[in-house]
Amino acid sequence: MSDKKNSNKSDVTEKIVSLSKRRGLIFQSSEIYGGLNGCYDYGPLGVELLRNIKEAWWKEMTYREDVEGLDASILMHPRVWEASGHVEHFSDPMVDCKSCKSRYRVDVLFETLSAKNKKVVIEEILKTDSSLSDSEDSMKDFFTNDPNPYLSLLVCPNCGNKETFTEARSFNLMFKTFIGPLEDSSNTVFLRPETAQGIYVNFNNVKESSRQKLPFGIAQVGKAFRNEINTKNFLFRTREFEQMEMQYFINPADDDKWFEYWREQRFNWFIKYGMDPAKLKLHVHEKLAHYAKAAVDIEFEFPFGWGEIEGIHNRTDFDLKRHTEFSGKKIEYFDDQTKERFTPYVIETSAGASRSFFAFLCNAYDEEEMVKENSDGTSSTETRTVLRFHPSLAPIKAAVFPLVNRDGMQDIAQNISAELRKNFKVFYDDSGAVGRRYRRQDECGTPFCITVDSDTLTDNTVTVRDRDSMVQERINKDNIQSYINSKLS
Repeated sequence: MSDKKNSNKSDVTEKIVSLSKRRGLIFQSSEIYGGLNGCYDYGPLGVELLRNIKEAWWKEMTYREDVEGLDASILMHPRVWEASGHVEHFSDPMVDCKSCKSRYRVDVLFETLSAKNKKVVIEEILKTDSSLSDSEDSMKDFFTNDPNPYLSLLVCPNCGNKETFTEARSFNLMFKTFIGPLEDSSNTVFLRPETAQGIYVNFNNVKESSRQKLPFGIAQVGKAFRNEINTKNFLFRTREFEQMEMQYFINPADDDKWFEYWREQRFNWFIKYGMDPAKLKLHVHEKLAHYAKAAVDIEFEFPFGWGEIEGIHNRTDFDLKRHTEFSGKKIEYFDDQTKERFTPYVIETSAGASRSFFAFLCNAYDEEEMVKENSDGTSSTETRTVLRFHPSLAPIKAAVFPLVNRDGMQDIAQNISAELRKNFKVFYDDSGAVGRRYRRQDECGTPFCITVDSDTLTDNTVTVRDRDSMVQERINKDNIQSYINSKLS
């Protein structure tokens, strides 16, 4: 990729970050103290967008008869994480550059190497084992598993020096804390690195209380925490984030059918809520995790490149059997019809709410060149920045303006705002020229702007301006709510 293209993509990211702060979507955590790396706060608009994404996911996944909801505790018995393998395996190899003190996760380091340097490493790896696939994913996996023989070949992406990396060492990604007054190993607990385990340990509770029969799922939205070596790319990799996960429990004989079903369902969900299909793709895993039979990622083309926003995994019966082993409590299913007793397989759909937020934000961001007619008869161009969110996800559903603050227009506009606010997030604005007010709402992603003008005083109609087409139409002010409802659906 040329430097110019890289620069353009970097510019887009910087513009999105700037807009996010300016319009109250995302703030750096603890900014007045210099910020905390890898942590972000959702502002007034951001919290609405995030809530709308989670609500859309929740309705899609649980407003059906075969999926139940759950909200498990963040803190769990430490044996949960021994059973899941996180205590033993949830770590990444880490290296430091002795010259500039930069720290890298090894798989991320491989991705950031220059094309020339990466080629050198790949050639050396293939000398080690010529039977390996030369695909970049295979090379990255091989390098990550045993990077030390190749570290002397690497050029540090930050300082450009060679032969300056320390040997790789393991770094556990779980945050530890303590329960009770004593900070010793007997009181150690972890901030959960994923929400799935809370679902597995509650399988019997949900099955018995809901009287569900296989196949059925358990869904959860909740916080997770990972002590990432390197956070990067704004919201893409953070230390505190939210997951939207559903574990679907099935008869092992039906695993291929349900894996394909949920892969299709989840891919189409992003398109349903306005994601450009050209910016989505499926990445099938060649190398699988120890618990998985099959895995596929839904990836979105961010300004920095392709990145995972959701994973669909066939986790087999690994998790339920491990919790049976470590807890001593049987986690099984008895089929009344076949009289068969077995441990269910699990099809997992795991989406990042924070990453989905970032993906929808990037997908919505647009700049449009507009021709402006000047008062002297000349014309000029200006750039309109607009967030083209799906109306259901938009933080503010409608903005209401009085054209001018006289003749009672502001009273009518405020009454309309108050009535709409019973059902929608609405913004009232009577400051500045209407055109400028439109531009502010375009940057917020507001799909509809409603203007009360002099005609409203005589015929009870208002102007509704569409964000994307900028077409304006007049409707009776009593029909505004039904109009917006029809657009949202």
